[in-house]
Amino acid sequence: MEETASGPHQAWQGFVEALAEAGRRMEAASGDLSPQERADGFRALARALSNQLGRLEVDDARPELAPFNLWRSKFYMDNPDCLYWVAEIAGGGCYRIEGVARHAAFTSVNVYEGQGLEAQTVARITSDELVLDARGRFTLTLGGAAGDAVGQWVPIPAGANMVWVRQFYDDPERMDGDCAIARVDDVPAPPLIEAARFTRRLKNTGVTLERAAKVLARSAAQETDAANSIREWSEMQGGAVYTEPGIHYQRGAWRLEPGRALVIEGRAVAARHWSVLLYSRFLNSLDYRNRTVSLAGPRVRMDADGRFRIVIAGEDPGVANWLDTEGRPYGLFVIRWLQPAETPELPAVRVVAIADLER
Repeated sequence: MEETASGPHQAWQGFVEALAEAGRRMEAASGDLSPQERADGFRALARALSNQLGRLEVDDARPELAPFNLWRSKFYMDNPDCLYWVAEIAGGGCYRIEGVARHAAFTSVNVYEGQGLEAQTVARITSDELVLDARGRFTLTLGGAAGDAVGQWVPIPAGANMVWVRQFYDDPERMDGDCAIARVDDVPAPPLIEAARFTRRLKNTGVTLERAAKVLARSAAQETDAANSIREWSEMQGGAVYTEPGIHYQRGAWRLEPGRALVIEGRAVAARHWSVLLYSRFLNSLDYRNRTVSLAGPRVRMDADGRFRIVIAGEDPGVANWLDTEGRPYGLFVIRWLQPAETPELPAVRVVAIADLER
């Protein structure tokens, strides 16, 4: 349907009202929190806004693989042990992706069909098939004819409109992956602006922010997970909501007084990659740039039987496998098992005095 002259203005007004309503929701929901956590809630809103504004304008005729979920634009449980890139693509196009994955524990390229949180994988290639040269580089051709492909070929089914590239890392010091996408087939220059498309995307941005604000405000008003416990996160299994298929998720929360620690004890299973990561109540990872808030499997010290002990605390307890809560009284943790050889057992958790920890 053709947009009316007032369409962009209506979309803008809806976007502005979504921002105002987000602030009202957060203010009402965070009244019982500390000044630091209240400010953190509004920071989470600002990061969500930054994330969505970064995706407002895209050129699917000549797309870019834009880095996703960087520290200033965290959105819905980001993962700092991964590198992400996202591009929107046009139907019928042919594209080439060139990337570096020399130190990645696992790489995947997923082609999606859908919008918002309703999307499904329609084509995919992973480290199980990906060919790397001696420098750890790969080349993919997406779409077009298989016989014309440079590098490996990945089909683009009708209706596909988005590409995600993910790389999982065991060592934060070796996260040197990179990738870029280029249109292969000739396309004309786009019009000066597609008014209906821009209006629709601006409207959708407002809707997405409104939904995000409801989730974040709920996190402010109530503790979403039972404190000092862990559960199977069944809602996220099987590649839900743009997650990587083949990950087994376990999720829990801590509530700790000063001088106390949450101890997570379990048995590691063989997996392509696994990690433990801390989040705020507002679903942002903690300050991974300055603190140890996640550990990947090879960095977890284990005993001879393959059992581990992770210690979550707000101060350094002087033991191995410490994850820093930043002194937050409440927060969430997630354990991810990528392609586990068997179903991981649910770890045990207990609260102990830091002074009583066995060293």
